[in-house]
Amino acid sequence: MFSSIDWQRPWYDSVRDAAGAVDLDGASIIPSFSAQAASRELCNHQGLPLQFVPQSALPDGVAYEEFIGATGNVPTRENLHDFFNALVWLSFPRIKQQLNALQAAQIAQDGVGKSRGPARDAATLFDENAALLVVRDDEPGRALVQALRGHDWHTAFVGLRDLFGRDAQVWLFGHALMEKLVAPYKAITAHTRVVLADDGYFALDGAGRRAWVDDKVARELAAEGLHKGCFTPLPMLGVPDWWPQQDEAFYGDAAVFRPKRTPQPKER
Repeated sequence: MFSSIDWQRPWYDSVRDAAGAVDLDGASIIPSFSAQAASRELCNHQGLPLQFVPQSALPDGVAYEEFIGATGNVPTRENLHDFFNALVWLSFPRIKQQLNALQAAQIAQDGVGKSRGPARDAATLFDENAALLVVRDDEPGRALVQALRGHDWHTAFVGLRDLFGRDAQVWLFGHALMEKLVAPYKAITAHTRVVLADDGYFALDGAGRRAWVDDKVARELAAEGLHKGCFTPLPMLGVPDWWPQQDEAFYGDAAVFRPKRTPQPKER
């Protein structure tokens, strides 16, 4: 299962350090995750120590997010989906903590129910399928953001290609997104949150940048909450240098690089 992951792919940059400390040959991945969490004194939003536990520890009738918020224990199955989820907890602990706080608060307010509600739904999208696009807060960076939000893919990925790596960086966050990219295909698209950064961010090393993103986004979520309008789509294999043969025909595939929908006037 884990041997199918190509750790050299750029989309695993965000979790590669945490993955390197996991014993993938042991009987279970859970002890390695809990040891890393303990060594870094990670906690949930209530200050309870973060631990990873078997899925069987989740009581019947208790919501997954509610259980993490109440106990600090993260139910974990021995599969790729939960493997990446644990790596994200170890790589972006403050964002995960804040998302869980939001989800637990919504459950306490509304109950589990059949529908998550808009805030919890947005938190689930973030948790499962988010990418974080850090962009230098200057004129070219804002032009890139505008192009992406307008689905002007040619401008974003061809005209402004040189910004990626130098003035823009994509960090994957969603664990379901990471799981899909084990066997990449062209249509994989992230719900992307734009994070504006000053020159200081781009002077940091990789670990410093990841910690900066973790702190900034967590503080933004605590202050502003979350809704679906926070996201813009980003086709993963369209990120410059993330896939071979990114030529005109590649980006001209309208089934993946879709034009923005024009709102239709309401009938009277």
